Amino acid sequence: MFKVFDLNIKKLVVLMLPINLRRPRLKSFLWAMVAPLIYLHYRFIQKRTADLYKLSHNSQVCYLRAALNDSFDVDARRIEILDGNQYLRSYIYTRGEEKPVYLGTIYLRARADYADTGVDFIVQVPSETYKKYEMQALIDFYRLASKRYKIVQI
Repeated sequence: MFKVFDLNIKKLVVLMLPINLRRPRLKSFLWAMVAPLIYLHYRFIQKRTADLYKLSHNSQVCYLRAALNDSFDVDARRIEILDGNQYLRSYIYTRGEEKPVYLGTIYLRARADYADTGVDFIVQVPSETYKKYEMQALIDFYRLASKRYKIVQI
């Protein structure tokens, strides 16, 4: 089956040359002339492959996990995506209630663990494959705009 972008430029140059002019020296000269075109074609194919990969993935958990594992943990595929913690806030009492003993502000959990200000999903990453900024960029590319996340090293 013929693919649209499957093009052998060196072969095409030789086929366009008349038979009586197909000498090694002239073929080498013409190949040197089309070398930038061969390089551009190669870069085009690489970019097209990368773009098709990006378009085939979206913000669904299975696709996001596959994209993260393909980029950062190809062999073991240990990167997992979990639901975010949705703890409810529990108060002893607030400052406005003016009880006789005020304990100050005590945090039982991190701010990201609560339901009203928490994260929507947690990405668990092995510490040896953790690359903070590259991973954040990849997650930000695929995630929905309204979803918040936290990266946790295992």
